[in-house]
Amino acid sequence: MSSPHSTTIRRMARAQRGFTLVELMVTVAIATFLLAGLVTILQNVRATYFNQQSLAQLQDQQRFAMTVLTDVIQAGGYFPDPLGMTPATALPAAGAYQVGQAFTGTQPAGQPDSIGVRYRTANSDGVILCDGSSNTAVPPGSQLYTNVFTVVPPAGAVPGQLQCTLNGNTLTLITGVQGLTIYYGVKRNPAVVDYNVDTYLTANQMLVAGPNGNDWLNISAVRVILQFNNPLFGQPGQPQFITFERVIEVMARAGVHT
Repeated sequence: MSSPHSTTIRRMARAQRGFTLVELMVTVAIATFLLAGLVTILQNVRATYFNQQSLAQLQDQQRFAMTVLTDVIQAGGYFPDPLGMTPATALPAAGAYQVGQAFTGTQPAGQPDSIGVRYRTANSDGVILCDGSSNTAVPPGSQLYTNVFTVVPPAGAVPGQLQCTLNGNTLTLITGVQGLTIYYGVKRNPAVVDYNVDTYLTANQMLVAGPNGNDWLNISAVRVILQFNNPLFGQPGQPQFITFERVIEVMARAGVHT
């Protein structure tokens, strides 16, 4: 017969025995599985956040670039005094521009296009320049502005840049741009007298003496195509570049033809 003392000792030994090696291994395996799941979830959340931030930044850049291009191109050929000025007096010949010519452009082989836009503005008339400012000339004077949009292609680790040269001063508008393509909307059919576009031409296709005269003097719309690097490139189903396009009406040639 066991004494009460020996029975108490056996109970205490069983209570202090702890976990077996198998129990510890099972516990570690479960903890490792749960931890791996948490790490995977965290990585997925971080990747999703990074993708959303990259796409949001791309959309902001695209929106800003298209807004600046639209504001400047729409104003092409503008001058503030329709009674005292004509296109010939407001836009004199200079460099690649003939008298009255508001647009010019280049199409280098294998390189992004460029587009130049001219207009004359008066102080506080609200016409936006490519750097976001407007004319601050002292009234009643006016100022002739020339905006030239170009893309500097990426080189090594340096991303491509959309730049604007305003009256000889160059500034970078956005980065991450791969290419710029410009089509000029003109009327080539002289039988119909209006400003409607019947064809879109590249800079190399524009004629100084076309069926309707100088194509550069007959631009009613400009089709702009901007190509950006895709920040998600490398992921399944993602292309290397993303393209944005807009057709911009030239306001000086909008409305009824007279």
